Amino acid sequence: MRLGQIAGVDILLRSSWVLIAILIAVLIAPRVEQVAPGLAGPLAYVAGVVFAVLLYLSVLLHELSHALAARAFDIPVQHITLGFMGGGTHMDSDTNSPGREFVVSGVGPLTSLVVGFIALPIALVTPDGLITFLLEGLAFANIIVGVFNLVPGLPLDGGRMLQAVVWWMTKKPYVGSVVAGWTGRVLAVLVVAGPLVAQNLTSFEPNLFDVVLAAVIGLFLWQGASQSLVMANVRRKLPAIKARTLARRAIGVPPDLPLAEGLRRARAEQAGAMVVVAGDGRPLAVVNEAAVTATPVERRPWVSCSAVARELDTGLLLEATLEGEALMRAMQRTPATEYVLVEPTGGLFGVLSAADVDQAFAAS
Repeated sequence: MRLGQIAGVDILLRSSWVLIAILIAVLIAPRVEQVAPGLAGPLAYVAGVVFAVLLYLSVLLHELSHALAARAFDIPVQHITLGFMGGGTHMDSDTNSPGREFVVSGVGPLTSLVVGFIALPIALVTPDGLITFLLEGLAFANIIVGVFNLVPGLPLDGGRMLQAVVWWMTKKPYVGSVVAGWTGRVLAVLVVAGPLVAQNLTSFEPNLFDVVLAAVIGLFLWQGASQSLVMANVRRKLPAIKARTLARRAIGVPPDLPLAEGLRRARAEQAGAMVVVAGDGRPLAVVNEAAVTATPVERRPWVSCSAVARELDTGLLLEATLEGEALMRAMQRTPATEYVLVEPTGGLFGVLSAADVDQAFAAS
């Protein structure tokens, strides 16, 4: 659900947030009844939901700091999502330097720590009661979130900071991602084993909730770290993917040219694609290969090229200079089977087939 915008960034709320709000309300309702005896029964759970809202507002501040830092480095931000396991800031592209990666990742935990250390002294001077309890809970929750997020393992912010440091030391972002990803997997195993280790080394007796919570957090960390390792491998292959080298040669044809004549011209010039162009040479549409195949040979002299072409909507016209991650992101924004490539001057260069890109990526 879209809640609105802050500083031009869309704020989205997943339905899973309802689960965490209910869980928080159930866990702290007994304590609310102790500190505020007048809020017995359903009102105690209402206070729990209020605390969940306050907690997620602080999570929103954490994510908003990431978003604003990214935009300060001219990195477009799609949206911020709040859900069961906290929040996430989704950007259109990754940072292009280890220093920027370190800053964008580090401001989130710093924001949580600032919120925690502001709320804590206020709670200490507030008279005992529900407000003090909520402030103390908010303070300690943010301090824990800030410290935990600084742990150097992906997908945590500390993992991204570690990734940036290794990237800076090795000059290879791929190596940083691998190191931080495997550190995240080790962290996931330690979190799952945490209750058992604590039981053997201390007098702490974990209950079922402790074990389940450790398993959920460990699974979240393991999945995030594993996804980061997969993406690291993808990014390692991306530099080999270049639009200019994968493009098929294309010829420009007028809209009313019969398809049969267009195919003849393409064969004569050994071109693998046709683009419908205006009188000034501006690309208007790309002739669809599947539509051409589906057109019977005997009808092709009577069908115009524009009749089997797809208009060039926003996103189907790409610069021939695109390569690597920039190319993949441009294709992801507008999924299609073919894209028209143009030179920086606006002239037609060729047609890029999504199938050719997939094949090149698999071969790499």
